[in-house]
Amino acid sequence: MKIGAIIQARVSSERLPGKVLLKLPGNSGTTALEQVVNRVRRSTLLDNVIIATSTDSSDQPIVNLAESKNYAVHKGSLNNVLERFHSAAEAYSLDTVVRITGDCPCIDPAIIDLVIKNHIKENADFTSCSFKRTFPVGIDVSVIKVEALQQAYEKATTDYDQEHVTSYFYLTKPDDFKIKLVKAPPEYRNPDIRLTLDTFEDYIFLCVLYDQLFPQNEFFNLDEIFSLYSSKPWIFEINKQVVQKGSYPDVLSELSAVLGFCKKQGLNRIQSYLEDHINEIQKRFS
Repeated sequence: MKIGAIIQARVSSERLPGKVLLKLPGNSGTTALEQVVNRVRRSTLLDNVIIATSTDSSDQPIVNLAESKNYAVHKGSLNNVLERFHSAAEAYSLDTVVRITGDCPCIDPAIIDLVIKNHIKENADFTSCSFKRTFPVGIDVSVIKVEALQQAYEKATTDYDQEHVTSYFYLTKPDDFKIKLVKAPPEYRNPDIRLTLDTFEDYIFLCVLYDQLFPQNEFFNLDEIFSLYSSKPWIFEINKQVVQKGSYPDVLSELSAVLGFCKKQGLNRIQSYLEDHINEIQKRFS
């Protein structure tokens, strides 16, 4: 079995353009994307680590970086990320794909191995630790059999499924696949912590986090992150109010996200109104 991690990355992110090329630590010459690659490479179960970017000219800096560092790189569709993964898996003759995103510079190789082992043990088609989140945001690993990826590539028709790669398995056609969820152990179970790079606040937080942990261990893990959380919780307030961006397949999912935002921001009156009218709103847009 040939297992390869495919790290999706592009320059044209909406909230923080060029985020994967920002320096991390902030005063270093190392990009956030390099940190992701370096950490993923520490997995003990991977045969390949591949950066999957697009053929769009805006992503040429990612290709240049990959080539300068001798990273494996593949170019595919800008918007149809499912196609990008499928073509990358074909190009590198993978049997199993491990999906990682380039905006997760705290990804823990031990968690990558945990998800892969669960996937193999259960002989699953799709295994993930993030479609029902228990780990912090930014500890996102999904493992897909290439046969299942092929099926999704051939049958997914919506922009949502083509952009999000994994939604076809757990949202659109969950009954067609053997799906497994890996939950965080109790010591890592805090989905409110943001270890991802999506906004400027996230970048400031990650710079501080790296300044605290990177000098002692450049491959700091979740144990060290949670130890820091216990000793210096104020650091994790920097990006606490950032709302995770998402695309939603239906109105009810969008409404659930809006209610979560209201709760987080203390918008109690509008939250109460929406909850009182949730059935009416759902009927209107269905």
